[in-house]
Amino acid sequence: MARRLQIRLLTWDVTDTLLRLRRPLGEEYAAKARAHGLKVEAAALGQAFRQAHRAQSHSFPNYGLSQGLTSRRWWLDVVLQTFHLAGIQDARAVAPIAEQLYEDFSSPSNWQVLEGAEAALRGCRRRGLRLAVVSNFDRRLEAVLTGLGLREHFDFVLTSEAAGWPKPDPRIFQEALRLAHVEPAAAAHVGDSYRCDYQGARAVGMHGFLVLGPEPLEPAVRDSVPEEHILPSLSRLLPALDRLEGSTPGL
Repeated sequence: MARRLQIRLLTWDVTDTLLRLRRPLGEEYAAKARAHGLKVEAAALGQAFRQAHRAQSHSFPNYGLSQGLTSRRWWLDVVLQTFHLAGIQDARAVAPIAEQLYEDFSSPSNWQVLEGAEAALRGCRRRGLRLAVVSNFDRRLEAVLTGLGLREHFDFVLTSEAAGWPKPDPRIFQEALRLAHVEPAAAAHVGDSYRCDYQGARAVGMHGFLVLGPEPLEPAVRDSVPEEHILPSLSRLLPALDRLEGSTPGL
């Protein structure tokens, strides 16, 4: 008789899975610029940020830690480049804005807990599941989670900055399994990124649940993810766990 599958550990992504920004990033950047006497359109800053962040992540992956940067310096450089791309060439004028933005995004006041997140975490705890965070966030995450009242739900918080490897690198998931003393088959990961969360976790033998965001899944992604692994909302997590644990391992 096949042994019934039992999940013991549930790891979580954070941004756009449990938390999101209270207002669009471009608006936040524009507001801080106005407070320092600079007028820049929010839409231009939002577009410039995406470009700057993509370039910085490519040139200095995982906050440039292996290349001598700190996560703080990495983010300050992203902000400086964002304003440069949006038409503000005076780096000295932008420097205090960058410092303020770094501190602001360390504060829970800039973040909000997504609907259903706390209920899902409490429900998992009532089942006796161990919970942990596996996130490509930096060292500010502990303070953000604590300020929003979520830190108490987790046994540990593992960021890519602390681990030294960003998702979907298998080593960050393997480190979470090591810290929890749990085998991959007894663990599942919840996140909104197909590549970083779903594929990353499954590559090390964990189970995965893909949380839907505001944008529909690309057809190729939807075709490759079983329907029972897709969560339209976090309220569907516990039923999805029931289905998973009711299945026969290996089938």
